Amino acid sequence: MIIELIFWILIFIVAYSYIGYGFLLLIIHLFQQKKTLAPVTELPSITLFIAAYNEREVLEAKLANSALLDYPKEKLIQLWITDGSTDGSENLLLQHSDITVLHNPERQGKIGAINRGMRYVKTPIVIFSDANTMLSPQAIREMIPYFLNPKTGCVAGEKRIVKFQSDNAVSAGEGLYWKYESFIKKLESDINSTIGAVGELFAIRTDLFEEVAPDTILDDFVISLQIAQKGFQIKYTPKAFATECSSFDITEELKRKVRIGAGNFQALFRMKGLLNIFRYKTLSFQYWSHKVIRWLVVPFAMLLLLITNIYLTLHYQTPVYKILMALQFIFYVWAIIGWLFRNIKLRFRVIFAPYYIVTMNYALVVGMIRYIKGFQSVNWEKAKRLN
Repeated sequence: MIIELIFWILIFIVAYSYIGYGFLLLIIHLFQQKKTLAPVTELPSITLFIAAYNEREVLEAKLANSALLDYPKEKLIQLWITDGSTDGSENLLLQHSDITVLHNPERQGKIGAINRGMRYVKTPIVIFSDANTMLSPQAIREMIPYFLNPKTGCVAGEKRIVKFQSDNAVSAGEGLYWKYESFIKKLESDINSTIGAVGELFAIRTDLFEEVAPDTILDDFVISLQIAQKGFQIKYTPKAFATECSSFDITEELKRKVRIGAGNFQALFRMKGLLNIFRYKTLSFQYWSHKVIRWLVVPFAMLLLLITNIYLTLHYQTPVYKILMALQFIFYVWAIIGWLFRNIKLRFRVIFAPYYIVTMNYALVVGMIRYIKGFQSVNWEKAKRLN
């Protein structure tokens, strides 16, 4: 029966996206010859690039964090772009003579600040970071060795969510999500190239940067994938990491996720060449498996999976459909429990995982609608975060 075929296809899609792809990468990785990084004989000059919009309250902490980076001071240039800021960020930063500050009163979004600021970068490598994220002391030293390979065009660091003794739904869910994402990214990197970087911490060869369209929503993802499209690899190292607090609550997190969802679909349509598996081969396969299916198919597959499972359970006596229906029922009840306790801090963090998965998929659908209708602004609306 056609509905049974559809049901099993949906099962495969959802399972492959969340579990199967990671398992496939792990199998390939186990049979792959391990590679070691060559030692760096001479450290290059680098630019630490930070675009900050109205981040005055975190600037001193970020400057103190940057001062602790284990890298020769004479080879580390800090470039701050404060375009559009109205909180006096540029005045505070100008008190520090060891950094370069560029300010323009006009706000053109983060990508506008990046496009403008990159014209002033003279070092061979530039490292992007956010003002509200703190870098590990060894972050730069851990990233540099990857650039000894001429095929490496970008190096992505790991994003870590600050852990508390107990967490609410957002911090617990986001923390679990990024742990799994880091596992996937590391396997992708070891096999070929990871798919995209996050703005909290990533480095590129300066001469590979090309200006991005001024209405680009996800600058980090697009900048890194443009480099991959040129035939260079994006490597991933969890030894270089950036930490930040999670969103204050689910409302703030949804704001962020919906914006990311809109940016995902913008990138999907603008970089549609990456979908061509005959041209980009392994990179395209990874892109489909890690991103495209999860963005474009899974949110709808989950809904249809529930509907078809209900139908098959009601019309057939096959035990497998009843078992799978029971598992789905447990999952969504678990998600509802997570929603009910979403603002309560608990040590048993895994209770929030189903709720976070449902929320992510909901945000993807809303983000897609906002992108199609043209409602998503390029300007970042900063989410409140836990302290």
